[in-house]
Amino acid sequence: MDIVVTVNGRPRDASGIAAHTTALDWLRSLGLTGAKEGCAEGECGACAVLLATPDSDGGTEWTAVNACLMPAAALDGQEVVTAEGLGTPEHMHPVQAALAEAGGSQCGYCTPGFACSMAAEFYRARASRGTSDGADAAASVRTSADGGNGAAAGASDAHTTEPFDLHALSGNLCRCTGYRPIRDAALGIDTTPAVGDALAERRTRPAPAARATRLAGDGGRFVRPETLDEALALLHVEPDAIAIAGCTDWGVEANLRGRRAPLAIAIDRLDELRGFDEDDAGIDLGAALTLTEVERRLAGRVPLLAALFPQFASPLIRNRATLGGNLGTASPIGDAPPALLALEARLVLASPDGEREVDLADYFTGYRETVRRPGELIRTIRIPRPTANLTAFHKVAKRRYDDISSVAVAFAIDLDEERGTVASARIGLGGVAATPIRARATEAALVGREWTDETVREAASVLGGEGTPMDDHRASAAYRSAMLERSLLRLHRRSAREGVPA
Repeated sequence: MDIVVTVNGRPRDASGIAAHTTALDWLRSLGLTGAKEGCAEGECGACAVLLATPDSDGGTEWTAVNACLMPAAALDGQEVVTAEGLGTPEHMHPVQAALAEAGGSQCGYCTPGFACSMAAEFYRARASRGTSDGADAAASVRTSADGGNGAAAGASDAHTTEPFDLHALSGNLCRCTGYRPIRDAALGIDTTPAVGDALAERRTRPAPAARATRLAGDGGRFVRPETLDEALALLHVEPDAIAIAGCTDWGVEANLRGRRAPLAIAIDRLDELRGFDEDDAGIDLGAALTLTEVERRLAGRVPLLAALFPQFASPLIRNRATLGGNLGTASPIGDAPPALLALEARLVLASPDGEREVDLADYFTGYRETVRRPGELIRTIRIPRPTANLTAFHKVAKRRYDDISSVAVAFAIDLDEERGTVASARIGLGGVAATPIRARATEAALVGREWTDETVREAASVLGGEGTPMDDHRASAAYRSAMLERSLLRLHRRSAREGVPA
């Protein structure tokens, strides 16, 4: 099958690529060398390009993504803009001109990636400005859990007042320039596209639909099926196949460890995995919705998830990563499982034999092992309502953003406001055991008791011993235990400041 990608407005033939060829390598083979490989794992943004994706109004949004993680075959029928497509030396794009005028580039290695991330924010509709990761405003509880190194955050629905959301650049790393001139460039841009701006005009028309794709070669095969049934049938007959959505995990395995799959099945654009349904009973999130899409659709209505999203990697990753993928990898340090455990989420698993529903607390069975059977896919993440009236997500890591957690703690506690007691408590933990876990002993130590300093201190000592905190290169067992204890104490102090009955 011919594979054709529109790059900078021009159709380009990609039929000769291998199944594991990244979008970055293919684009550079075309002579478009602005995008660079810096880390090959989505942490530096040097490879950032713009991808045309559907917006909520039936038009197109220019979304910044990491080209180093995407299979080139996944771009079949899609539209991509690289830094070279933004402007020319004679007629620079506003973001390129701003970077040049502010001195936002020295060696220039990272600059094209910054330009693409800035362009995505430049074209973002004004109506959507100010997501939950928009600003560290007064309402935000983004403070250090340990007084120094650990980064932790609470829920915030604060909206940025800046015309340019600087967090759009949090996935881009500059090693030599220093960030002030880059920041000055971003905040100095006139965010109103000029008349005749072709990329602005392109937003008014629908984004390319997903195209069924089949690619075969010596290095393996790539298939984008048309339906979920087709994907499940392929997984059933080819158990060594791997299902990919955002490819933010498998892409790292392929780049850094040289892993190859005999068959990669792209499921990210399957309609059956992209549903969003909400009623009084709960919320159903399609497993292939990106984190960015979920955040925008929820619009802060689940405060615990609103606290999670800004700390889940960077916008470049969240624009591709999915909840289904995060749960499918079953990593004990994934950020989403603790929050979803605290929300008592359930998973709908699909196979050729039908569907079944499992409690997320029963889903993990061992290190990167789950109850998911060969050939099964996560179809839906189901979050019941009502949610708790006191929630928080605390992530302890060496960096505030875009880092792997040493400890992640999610709280969902219902307080009886009349009695001042804990009606229910659900606490999800990550990074302290071979799997994400519920802190059952701590929950039992809280339920039915008064929400007082004495109660919380007793429960915190229990929380410090939950799981099997380990020593590794991220943190010691003693540090992890201390962070677990302090996280509950911190939550209690926050509830006292906010006037929750105690």
